[in-house]
Amino acid sequence: MQTPTEIAFQHCEPSETIRAEIDEQTQRLEKFSSRITSCHVVVTKSAARHKQGDLFKIDLRIAMPGHKDVIVDRSHEDAPEHEHAAVAIRDAFDAAIRQIEDVVRDLREEVKQHPAPDHGRVARFLAGEDCGFIETPDGREIYFHRNSVLDGDFDRLTVGSEVRFVEEPGEKGAQASTVRMIGKHHLD
Repeated sequence: MQTPTEIAFQHCEPSETIRAEIDEQTQRLEKFSSRITSCHVVVTKSAARHKQGDLFKIDLRIAMPGHKDVIVDRSHEDAPEHEHAAVAIRDAFDAAIRQIEDVVRDLREEVKQHPAPDHGRVARFLAGEDCGFIETPDGREIYFHRNSVLDGDFDRLTVGSEVRFVEEPGEKGAQASTVRMIGKHHLD
């Protein structure tokens, strides 16, 4: 982290035990991303519960370049375990870690991408067979079988029918799987 962690206390006395727990959790954060530039922590002790102990609320603001700040500001008003500052701190930092993991995935562009299926036209059928060939825009011919045509549309296909398909390697060259009939207006 480029700057030291800033800790503020509201409605409670500063405590070395709380500071030590925050330092430990901050070091844990850095294992999930080296891009964290600063961390601001506000420890608030509520005095709203008269019959039971007061609860701690932990607010976090973590700065990462190239992304909005990671903010944790949820309160667990009825969570009795938050009578202990260490538990409230760990819960807040756990929530921050989940957000940081999402940020890191976005920054690495690890969001799963699905490639668009190839498209082409039925070029020909093999006489007496339940198969044929699709011609791609670059002039290649891709084999397909009745079983790879979706929605039972094999019998609706004619020479020139436009289709989308997924190309896979086959025993004798490229073959199409998941062939779907489309109209001209569906092509990109």
